Amino acid sequence: MEQFKLTTLLIFEQWATIRIEKGVSKESVLKNSASVGIIQRDESPMEKGLSGLRGRDFELSDVFYFSKKGLEAIVEDEVTQRFSSEELVSWNLLTRTNVNFHYISLRLTMVWVLGVIVRYCVLLPLSLKNWLSELVHLTCCRICVRALSGTIHYHNKQYRPQKGGICVANHTSPIDVLILTTDGCYAMVGQVHGGLMGIIQRAMVKACPHVWFERSEMKDRHLVTKRLKEHIADKKKLPILIFPEGTCINNTSVMMFKKGSFEIGGTIHPVAIKYNPQFGDAFWNSSKYNMVSYLLRMMTSWAIVCDVWYMPPMTREEGEDAVQFANRVKSAIAVQGGLTELPWDGGLKRAKVKDTFKEEQQKNYSKMIVGNGSL
Repeated sequence: MEQFKLTTLLIFEQWATIRIEKGVSKESVLKNSASVGIIQRDESPMEKGLSGLRGRDFELSDVFYFSKKGLEAIVEDEVTQRFSSEELVSWNLLTRTNVNFHYISLRLTMVWVLGVIVRYCVLLPLSLKNWLSELVHLTCCRICVRALSGTIHYHNKQYRPQKGGICVANHTSPIDVLILTTDGCYAMVGQVHGGLMGIIQRAMVKACPHVWFERSEMKDRHLVTKRLKEHIADKKKLPILIFPEGTCINNTSVMMFKKGSFEIGGTIHPVAIKYNPQFGDAFWNSSKYNMVSYLLRMMTSWAIVCDVWYMPPMTREEGEDAVQFANRVKSAIAVQGGLTELPWDGGLKRAKVKDTFKEEQQKNYSKMIVGNGSL
């Protein structure tokens, strides 16, 4: 950055200014360089001018001296000129120079045109990066939803997730992300992938602060929690979108919310998503269909119709642990979406039941038998 600054000053103060001075007459340069104002002013004090007039008889032409001083005071007095942009001795390829010029040379004109392109086509979009990123984000998601013949009804928009918060929702389909980002932008949380998906992830993170983790990092709960806390601490960043179930459920139920998302702190913005199965089945059974087959099924459905309910923000209450908070949020989402609330872990879709859980059920069964007096 410092080198760029020095190079720019070199162009402004030496190359451009020298070109201007060569392109205008020497007399004009001297005349204009004597003052940084809009008029050529006699800087000698008025008292000195009056002393010269008092040494002789009054002449009618003396009136011009007083008129000149009066006009100078009106046109450019020391007060009003302090409220206009400062004049520059050297040209910065913009304006505010004390040399009046229109066309100097082709080379200087080309540099000026290049400067216009850089300022309006490079620097301006960079300053509008966040606005442009969100606009492109929303536009792309809406195009994708329309490609699926999506019809979405959003309810309670006044509770839409805010920046610096965490949005949690029940999970039915990979297009849940598209459904939500059609109405607002979110920062995604996920594992770093390779190949085409990796290219897309790297492109996305340049435009928006998504949180991508390496496979080894995903297993480190403390590291994940730290990264997420750092994200929500910045109130200028987009709300994080998390699906606490960790897997797709078939649009009839809400299963166990993993507590990790609720250990971070901050404000939780619950969202309930319910698809209308009459027009198409949005559930992704990943053990039966790959992504391409699933998308083909979706695109050949009549339509994807769903309702999205934004719910009032929720925070962790005093004395409430992460599991209790997660269950409270899950219950609220289930009630709002008309879904069945289940305590089971969605991970059972692929993983075997833990031995500790089996032993706990065996102990409960034993207690029931003993309680009935059978033993």
